[in-house]
Amino acid sequence: MKNITWIFSTLILIFITACEGPVGPPGPPGFDGFDGVDGQDGINLLGQVIEIEGTFEAANDYALFYEFPQTIEVFESDVVLVYILWDQTEDADGIPVDIWRLLPQTRLLDQGILQYNYDHTFFDVSIFLESDFDLSTLAPADTDNQIFRIAVLPADFVQGARVNLSNIDVVMDMLNVKESDIQRVTL
Repeated sequence: MKNITWIFSTLILIFITACEGPVGPPGPPGFDGFDGVDGQDGINLLGQVIEIEGTFEAANDYALFYEFPQTIEVFESDVVLVYILWDQTEDADGIPVDIWRLLPQTRLLDQGILQYNYDHTFFDVSIFLESDFDLSTLAPADTDNQIFRIAVLPADFVQGARVNLSNIDVVMDMLNVKESDIQRVTL
């Protein structure tokens, strides 16, 4: 039995070492293929940012509803973020600078707690107010002409990215979206 194991091991060792050797010369080059017809350049959009403005009132149940147009393709796996224009300040040169906050945002008011929140599908976004008091008592500054930015980010793009998604400037830089590229809609 030992002889059979020794012979078998020797054959395997010879077979393994026989497979090594110098690399042969490269083969002849292949034939060039035919040139294809050039197509129209496509648009490589990695994401979108849309700005909407609307007023929360009893008639719309204190909610703003935005349906994505056919020109914006949103997949179920995409990440949809909503930012509210919270305030405005000026830089050293006196130029206005917007202050954006990622929703949800909570305010503590004399009446109680108010929260700006949202939900979404791949068809639409709903931005709504939640509170522990009667929303009809809100001041116009909390309800009228509120401005939001909706950022649609592909899941593959966001996954693994170490980016502060709460900062809309970082998100827009990541998407290569400029202020002039933002579609603005009044509801």
